[in-house]
Amino acid sequence: MSLDVTPDLLAAAERGEIADAEFADCVRTSLPYAWSMISTLSTRLHVEGGPFADNTTPPATEPERGQLLRALASDAIRGCLERYFGVKLAFQNCHRVAVFPAADGEPGMESGAYRRFVSPRAQLLNQSPELRDC
Repeated sequence: MSLDVTPDLLAAAERGEIADAEFADCVRTSLPYAWSMISTLSTRLHVEGGPFADNTTPPATEPERGQLLRALASDAIRGCLERYFGVKLAFQNCHRVAVFPAADGEPGMESGAYRRFVSPRAQLLNQSPELRDC
């Protein structure tokens, strides 16, 4: 799943660094399912509070699954999403994605909830035969 890079954005990248806002807009338009999921989770976290907000509903289609995997597998895209939404992302599989609050503007990687979510134990407990090929 590739990003839809406009000729103008590509030219700007060839000239040098681009602004996060420009990259974020490219991600938003190229990966709308992934963007919407992270946006919804981030809004829920910021409004409702709590240690994290997560999604437990699998993507409805393979293209949606591909968007989510693309967004979370790319360091550049993932980092941009974290900065844009002010969260730390965590990913267990194609449907278990979580956002954690950022502390003092930095992603909250050291919270107990985050460490538990990304632990090998949590990964194993989130597996099932139905999710084998997810």
